[in-house]
Amino acid sequence: MPSLETRYLNLELKNPIIVASSGLTKSVDKIKACQDAGAGAVVVKSLFEEALANEDWGLEEATSFHTEAYDYLRAEIEKQYGPRDYCDLLERAKKKVNIPVIASINCVSSKWWPSFAAEIEAAGADALELNVYPSVFDTGIKSQQVDALYFDVIEQVRAKTKLPLAVKVSSYFSSIPNVADELCRRGAGALVFFNRFTQPDIDIKNIALTTTFNYSVGSEMHTPLRWIAMLAGRVTGDFAATTGIKTGEDIIKFLLAGASAVQIASLFYRQGVEQISPLLDTIESWMEEKGFDRIEDFKARLSFKNTQTPEHYLRAQFIHKIRGVE
Repeated sequence: MPSLETRYLNLELKNPIIVASSGLTKSVDKIKACQDAGAGAVVVKSLFEEALANEDWGLEEATSFHTEAYDYLRAEIEKQYGPRDYCDLLERAKKKVNIPVIASINCVSSKWWPSFAAEIEAAGADALELNVYPSVFDTGIKSQQVDALYFDVIEQVRAKTKLPLAVKVSSYFSSIPNVADELCRRGAGALVFFNRFTQPDIDIKNIALTTTFNYSVGSEMHTPLRWIAMLAGRVTGDFAATTGIKTGEDIIKFLLAGASAVQIASLFYRQGVEQISPLLDTIESWMEEKGFDRIEDFKARLSFKNTQTPEHYLRAQFIHKIRGVE
């Protein structure tokens, strides 16, 4: 029987399926349910940076253009669990499960929480995922300043903890390869491709703004697939794929591209974490069919670095496909 073990963030996972940071991992009981269903690891639902501050942490300044935005954000912050609650959750989860428990902080700066990373480490977390989400609305902010924010975050946290660090990154960078390389050079042990954000919508009936956050769809997997394949073996860090993963075949594709693990939420929201078992069965059956004993036997075989047809990841692919569509 093939081994599905994989190594991610210097952690030994019994398989590459990680339940992503979400409502599925917000309590000890839910984390235990993920383990019982067969998950290789979990990322605990994020602690928001805003909850770490005893003061306004710049929130009022950031929303000074609209006072109602400030009031709304403060109200939402109060609904999130606080730092002590979060550490308590980590401590209790580690006593209940034996799979890696990865903490997560959703952050917009490096101001408040690098020192809190040490508390997360003391609470027993196996690693820490940094979900960096700056909202850039000022036309005077340049792309280099946004990149620098990510670099500052990882450097500040790296200086405060020995925990393995992952950074969940956005696809909205001018040069993803450069940002990925710099993050790993500055202390990230893994990168998660890619973050999905809430998006605004407009209610035309009531002429009002609304917010949407849809479950991912299968076609969304191709963007992280491309970039993981492009960077695997060329950047010194592990990769986890997220977004659009619906089948065991999808997971196999990411492993072939160079990912060490995948993070899944949407599928489990819709069909339950019980779907982990059939996903693993598909991977195992495929490995038996192809004669692979372990994931390392085929991991990154079709990455940009290793494939015999790297042009499929480049502009040549676009030219070839468009030529056939008239």
